[in-house]
Amino acid sequence: MKLLVIRHGVAGTRDEWAGTGRPDTQRPLTDDGRKKMKRAARGLAAVVPRIDVLASSPLVRASQTAEIVAAEYSDLRIDTLAELSPERRPDELLGWLRSQKPGTTVAVVGHEPHLGFLAGWLLTGRNDSFVEFRKGGAVLLDFDDPPAGGNAVLSWALTPRMLRTLGEAE
Repeated sequence: MKLLVIRHGVAGTRDEWAGTGRPDTQRPLTDDGRKKMKRAARGLAAVVPRIDVLASSPLVRASQTAEIVAAEYSDLRIDTLAELSPERRPDELLGWLRSQKPGTTVAVVGHEPHLGFLAGWLLTGRNDSFVEFRKGGAVLLDFDDPPAGGNAVLSWALTPRMLRTLGEAE
């Protein structure tokens, strides 16, 4: 299995959004964030030509990012997973990951610091964040065995800028 871990694109600031009176879970991507994420998604498609399963946190900014990624991959269906919410523990996603077919490429869209802890745990088995995700950045993890803490191999980690550059080359 390959696991593509993607942080949501650039959203409005938490402080500005708080002034709207709406919950942070509804904070959307900015217009610029959408544009940048579209270019980054083109870059993702250049280095990961196929995604079989796409899942997202239920928060608006993550689901909007997942929609942009899905459109780049011929409108993949998006599964919304509470396990990708920022307050969840990384190991809570394990059951869902293990339910995916071997040999598939799975992509998840979520938040920091949750994704950093998820990648760190999958890579080392320790509940430490060894990978820092910038907004719109991604890492690709490989598993020879069913996913578990400490059995992933890091294929690559790309910043949003690198992904956008790859997207412009396409």
